[in-house]
Order: sequence, then structure tokens, then C-alpha cells
Amino acid sequence: MVEWDVLSRSEAPHLLTEIPGPNARVAVERDRAVTSPSLPRAYPIVVGRAAGSVIEDVDDNRFLDLNAGIAVCSTGHSHPKVVAAIEEQARSYLHYCGSDFYLPVYTEMCERLAALAPMRGPNRVFLANSGTEAVEAALKLARLHTGRQNIVSFLGSFHGRTLGSVSITGSKAKYRSKFAPLVPGVYFTPYATCGHCPINLEYPSCALACAHEIERVLFRHLVEPDDVAAVIVEPVQGEGGYVVPPAGWMAALRAICDEHGILLIADEVQSGMGRTGRLWAIEHDGVEPDIVVAGKGIASGLPLGAVIARAELMSWHAGHHGSTFGGNPVSCAAALTTLDVILEGGLLENAAARGVEFRDAFSALAASRPSVITDVRGRGLMIGVEFATGDLAYAFEQRCFERGVLVLTCGERTVRISPALTITAQQVADAMRAIAPVVGAL
Repeated sequence: MVEWDVLSRSEAPHLLTEIPGPNARVAVERDRAVTSPSLPRAYPIVVGRAAGSVIEDVDDNRFLDLNAGIAVCSTGHSHPKVVAAIEEQARSYLHYCGSDFYLPVYTEMCERLAALAPMRGPNRVFLANSGTEAVEAALKLARLHTGRQNIVSFLGSFHGRTLGSVSITGSKAKYRSKFAPLVPGVYFTPYATCGHCPINLEYPSCALACAHEIERVLFRHLVEPDDVAAVIVEPVQGEGGYVVPPAGWMAALRAICDEHGILLIADEVQSGMGRTGRLWAIEHDGVEPDIVVAGKGIASGLPLGAVIARAELMSWHAGHHGSTFGGNPVSCAAALTTLDVILEGGLLENAAARGVEFRDAFSALAASRPSVITDVRGRGLMIGVEFATGDLAYAFEQRCFERGVLVLTCGERTVRISPALTITAQQVADAMRAIAPVVGAL
């Protein structure tokens, strides 16, 4: 515990060698010889140990982590309470299949999620291994319950890389390339990307026209609404560029779904677990979905996904769906403690406050370099910094790494800022102090 506390509060960035260092370069070469070339690898960070928002590499360089393992390490790296819960559960038992037997920790996790869901209960929960598995389960459930086949998704969306999930992903063509035939019955419609309106209108005079493209285009020309099982939407788009829809847009989708008996699925894999300053991003919109999909930050880094649905929608029967490892006891123990830390440790409030600090600091940089940074947006610690070109965004990502700050690009020309919800005001200031010269040099 003492060592964790020391590292988590250590000065970062703090670089001792060239980046990457000699040990990191050896590790990268070993990795390249045996791992799948499909792994994109943003930059050659080779992790030695990590605590909170600080990563120490194998050359003892310390980095300030502003991506949290792609928004996964919600309570920071190796939070002591989460580690203690993992150790306690591991000493009891590591695994017994939750699909076939009764595990109290599985039940407790489902109870917690059912009670915390952003829709009125009663609710039921299915646990999976990851976000993409949870998305797949939600699609199966929607089709089974409604007896309908088709799904509406959004341009710019990202829902995962398994076959069903990538079939409803509309962010980048490369994710779908060469994998046809994909799952049929998927229709795409514009997301509410007000900074680059897909139908060349302006908010609010547009009257949320992009939401009504579903009825104006899809339902008129491509698919009958009575054949649509669900609309699946990210309340804040993740991989598509950290895009926040305008007020009223989610409510408009809810109304369209209600009119036609279509289920509304909120994909909160990246936006959930407190990242936006509320437990679920959709809470900002005051809209209740029918199904919620969770993952990433739900267990502070251990593999877990979840489907939360209104109880009457979980109408499938025994054997319709299951998972050998989904809801693994150790992952459930980590997730229960993660929820405790988020909800009782002030992390929702911290995410909101630190998010304002980041947005204000980046907005000041944008004002000084408007030809470099063109937009700063987000909620809580889900912040998108948009650059004038994709090349600038990539250069910013790489140069931040060289200066000891870890960020990631998303969308066509956006850098995402998604640190652990435990990041401190001092670490925000330290990060921006390292970042400012990068922007100035672009």
C-alpha cells in the first residue's frame, strides 16, 4: 500500500532516458516477433508498474496517463481497495461458471447494477466478459424480444470488433474491411455532430433534424419501422470523436422509438461508470433507455461487461444465451468495489471538477492557436480536443508521449482526454504544463 501511494503521488512526467528507453526498445522488438500485427499500438510505452494516474515504464521513466487504458482504469491503476477485493475473492475461489451455477458475488453484482440503472425497475442483468460481448447479447435480446430483425445505428459509432458489434459500427471503414458478409439488417443514420453537421444545418434552428432523418430517410425508403428491433446509440460518441449531442436529441430518439415500438439501447461501454460526472452519460439527458450496455471501467481493468434491461424485456429462456467466463467471481469482486469507490469516494464530483479544469485549459490553448485546435468539447473526464487536421492530432499524440503524457486520438482528427476518475487537480496542472509547449510547436 505504501509503495502504491508513493508511486501514485510521484512527480510525473519524469523522464530519465530517451523515449523509448533501451529496455523499452528491447521489449518492443520481442513483442513484434510474436504478437498479432492487427494490434495497432499507439506508441512504444512499455509498462513496468502503475499506480493512480502514473505509469512507470521498464526504464523507470514516469508518465502521466490521460487515457486510463482507453477509459478502463476508472479508479486509477491498481487502486488499493480494488486490489484488496481481488485478493480476497481469489483466496476464496477463482472461477465457477455463473451460467450454470449460483455464485453469490455474481448475484450481488447484478443486484447493484439493476438498482443503479438509469431506468426505473425492476431490471435484470446479464454479465459478459467485455463491452463487445455485452453489445452482442443486447442485439440478440432485442431481436428475440421484439421478434424483429433490423437495427439502427449511427455514423461515427463504435460498438466493438466482434462480428455483430462491428456490423453496427460506423466510425471507420477499416474496422469492417474484408470481413463481409457482415450481420444483415443494419441501417446507419447521422449522429448529432453539430460541429460538422452532416445535413448542413445549425442548432437549434435545425429542430434536431438529424434525429428525424431516421423517419425521413430510413423509414421512408429503406426499412419499415415495424421491422426495427432497436436503435443503439452512444450517449456520448467515443471512438467517433468524443462527440456530445445537443440538448433534446436523445429525447427525440426516445420519442421515435416509443412511437414505433422500438427498443432504445444505450451503449455506455465508454461513457458509463462515472466518466462524464454522472454514473451514466444518458442521465445528463434525462432519458430512460430500455437496455444499457456497460464495460470498460466497470471493474477497474478486469474483464467484465454487462447488459442491464427492463425486467419484462429479458424474456429469453434458459440456454438462449450464456457465458463460461462472463461474470467471473474475481471480476465481480473488483466491480463491486469499483462502484463503491466511484459512488462513495467522491469520484463523480472529481470527474466533473477536473473535467472543467481540462476543458478550460484546452480552450485557452485553442484561443491562442485557433489554426491548430478547432474545438474543445466533452462532459466530465470524457473530453475531445479537435485539431485542424488528422496529421496535427497524430503529431500531438506522439509528441505528448515523448514529453511523458499519454493521450490517444479518436475520430478523424480528435485527441481524447480520458484519465482515471481519481486524477488530481495538481496532475491536471502538471499535464497541461507539459502539453502547452506541444501545442505551441505544432
